[in-house]
Order: sequence, then C-alpha cells, then structure tokens
Amino acid sequence: MEKNGITLVGLGPGDPFLLTRQAWDILENNPEIYLRTRQHPCVAAFPFSLQVHSFDDLYEQEGSFESVYEKIIHQILELGLRQQGVIYAVPGHPYVAEATSPDIARRARQAGIKVQVVEGVSFLGPVFTALGMDPFPKVTLIDALEVVSTHIPVFPPDVPALIAQVYSQPIASDVKLTLTELFPDEHPVVFVHAAGTPQCQVEHLPLYAIDRSSQIGMLSTLYVPPLAPATSFESFQEIVAHLRAPEGCPWDREQTHQTLRSGLLEETYEALQALDIEDPQALSEELGDLLLQIVLHAQIASEYGEFSMASVIQGIHSKIVRRHPHVFGDVKVDGVAGVLKNWENLKAVERKENGKEKNSLLDGVAPSLPALAQAEQYISRASRTGFQWPDMKDVVNKVQEEIIEVQQASSPKEKAYEIGDLLIAIVNFARFNQVDSESALREANLRFKQRFMYIEQKARSSGREIQDLSLVDMLSIWEEAKGQENKEGRK
Repeated sequence: MEKNGITLVGLGPGDPFLLTRQAWDILENNPEIYLRTRQHPCVAAFPFSLQVHSFDDLYEQEGSFESVYEKIIHQILELGLRQQGVIYAVPGHPYVAEATSPDIARRARQAGIKVQVVEGVSFLGPVFTALGMDPFPKVTLIDALEVVSTHIPVFPPDVPALIAQVYSQPIASDVKLTLTELFPDEHPVVFVHAAGTPQCQVEHLPLYAIDRSSQIGMLSTLYVPPLAPATSFESFQEIVAHLRAPEGCPWDREQTHQTLRSGLLEETYEALQALDIEDPQALSEELGDLLLQIVLHAQIASEYGEFSMASVIQGIHSKIVRRHPHVFGDVKVDGVAGVLKNWENLKAVERKENGKEKNSLLDGVAPSLPALAQAEQYISRASRTGFQWPDMKDVVNKVQEEIIEVQQASSPKEKAYEIGDLLIAIVNFARFNQVDSESALREANLRFKQRFMYIEQKARSSGREIQDLSLVDMLSIWEEAKGQENKEGRK
C-alpha cells in the first residue's frame, strides 16, 4: 500500500474463500484495518496478527444511517492523512451497494489524498447463482432503505427487482407495505439469505409473508419477479411511440394536437360519467383511455421538438413540491384554509416570476370549462381573497334577490341576463354547502334521465306511448320512480 493514502478493500460476500488474492495479501501484510462493520462472516478468518477496528458503535450512537456514514467518511479521510495511511474494508465490493466507499474516494481525490481500490466479489454474483438466473437483459437493483422511504415502488413493475439489505423483520415489513401498493399480496417472491457463504438459503414466499421469515439477517436479499408484461408506464409509452413510428398505424401517425382535441374532451367526460355512476371498473377503463390521449399528445410534442413526457412529469413534480411547502418543506399552515391561502400566495409569486403579476387571479381558469364548473372556479378563487359573503344567510338572501330580479325582467335579453346572475348565486350557495355544483347537476341530470325513462317504460308496459299519458299520470309515475330511488338508497 502507498504511504499516506486510503486503500478501499472489498471483503466479498462472506465466504473467506471468495476473498481476492490482492485483498488477502493486504490482510496478511499490514498491522491494522478499519471495518465499516464486523458483522461479516470472513472477519473470523482474518490473520491473528491483524488489529481490527470497526465503526459498529456508531450504529448504536447515531440516529440515522446518513449520520453514521458521514462520521465514518470523515474519520477515514482523517486517517488517510497519517504517514501510514489507512486500510478501510467493506462487505462485498467497495462500489456495489456501499454508501461510504464511493464518497470517501471522491472526497479524498478532491483533497489530494491517494486512493487505491481493491476489488471484491460483489454479493450480486452469488445471489444470481442462488436464483439460477442471469440478471440481463434487465433487473432493477435497489436498497431496502430506498424502498421503505417511498410510498410506492420506484421501479417499473414489469421489470424484476433485487432489493438488497433486507436485514431485519421490521425492514421487511416496511418493504412489504411499499410493494403491496403495486403488487398483490400473494405475489411470489424469493429471499436469498447469506449468498456467497456455505449457509446460503433460498426461501420462496408470498409477498405478504416476507416479514415472517425466521432466516432474515444481515445478508438477506429479496428478489421480486415482475408483474405481467405491459404494466409499467414506460411500456405504455413504448406502445404509443410504436403506433406513431413509420411502421406503426397510419391513422395514429396522421394525428396532431388539434385533431386529438375532441378525443381528449370526450374521454374526460366519459371518465366523469364513470365517476357519476360510481363504477370502478368503468373508471379504470376510462382513465386508461384518457391516459392514451395524454401520452399521444406528449409523443407528438416530442416528435415536433416541443417537449417530452419526461419534461411534463418533471414540470408537474416540481410544481407539486413547490406548492406544498407544508408537506415537502418547513412551512406551517392552519388547516385547509391555510393551505389555500398559501397556495394563492405561491401562485402570485410564480406569476411575478413569469412576468404575469398584473394578470387577474381568474386568468388561470380554463375558458373551455363547462359554464357551471367555470363559475365555481371563479367564485372559489375570488373567495380566497376575502371576496365572499360572511355567512349562509347572506348567500340565501342573494339567491332570493336574484329570483326577484328575474321575475321583474321584461325582455328575453333581460331575463337571460338575470338568470345568469341567479345561476352564479346558486353556484355560490352550493359552494357554501360544500357541494360541487357541476357534479351535483350531472348527478341530477342522470336522475332526470332515469326517471323519465321509467315513465317511458311504464307507458309501454301498459300498451301506450308516453305522449298518451296525462301530465298527472306522468307526475305520479315520476314520484313512483323517486320512491324506488329512495328505497335503493337505504339498502
């Protein structure tokens, strides 16, 4: 080893026979070594003359792995400045699933400290041997602590994944909670314990049972087979890109942003209809159709050099984080009202940064929204500035005032004007009652349709057409339909 420097040594997966010749020579010909952890099987086979130091005590003292690793890195850099330098050894390979070695090497080189890397056998080779599989063409490698830090898996579900360092049952439990957001409870997974040692064990389990394994230890790795093909967003992007490719579909290749405009609107309304009828299966299908429209627009934009799907996702990701400092930052807010107030302040800052600070607060409401939904957006945004009635009594009075003004209007043009104001007042009344007026009207439309169809069916069942019924008959059957709805609603 060169004097005054750092030697990073990989100790292999565990079996002393898998130590490299170079690593063994260093162990035999130096007086001391520093280990990230003694919790490694080959430590027992070290030469008796070798003085062994470890940083295991830091794991007990520090509150997080990040602080443990930072202290290890700092101490190794200081030791590397000694005349004799330092030998620092880690399990496996110094650059595979190892948080400290790469950072030590980077900082050492910045500080002018010499670094030597002694390769080690990674745990990956023995794990894939135990699984009897080749990791190519694609396997996601991820640390268990990365998995448990997220709410859903960060890897595509149609790609196999290897989750390293599932070293305890609590960690396995947290990994399971994240994975079951995408994978079914019964999804078959495989634990590989102590790969690269004579004690290697392969354990097949359903996902829900991984935290019940009695064999979990420091050398446990979880293999997660993929879900069915075409279950990832990336796979969906590929099929849409294929449709647009020269060998793809002639119809899809001809589409533009403008030709797809009506389709985007239609699919949005069909998704809303699925919500209205509370049909989860229909909603799933309609959201897929809507997603197709979104990905098609992104693919077309990519081909035109306008933007890419990655920029779309990054843009909305950044916007969500920026507008939720009470979730992703240190801002404190008081309930929903505080969130909305802070939201408007943030949007005002954005408008200023974009040179649009003189624009109206209402400019962001889409002109193409249905009139009722547009009215609700206008009223909601205005109310955040304090432009609102203080209580329900004032809102009701306003509705009654607008009804009188409609009655007093003398011409069709005046009536249309006053009815418009009345509708605005009713939308505000709905908002005060925490009712989405657009959804309420859509549901009312559906009820109207169902009741009227009930009248038609009743007329036909009696051998008549609906036109043959008197208004009294129709109203009676209408009330009968409402009664049926009430009975079904109580079930």
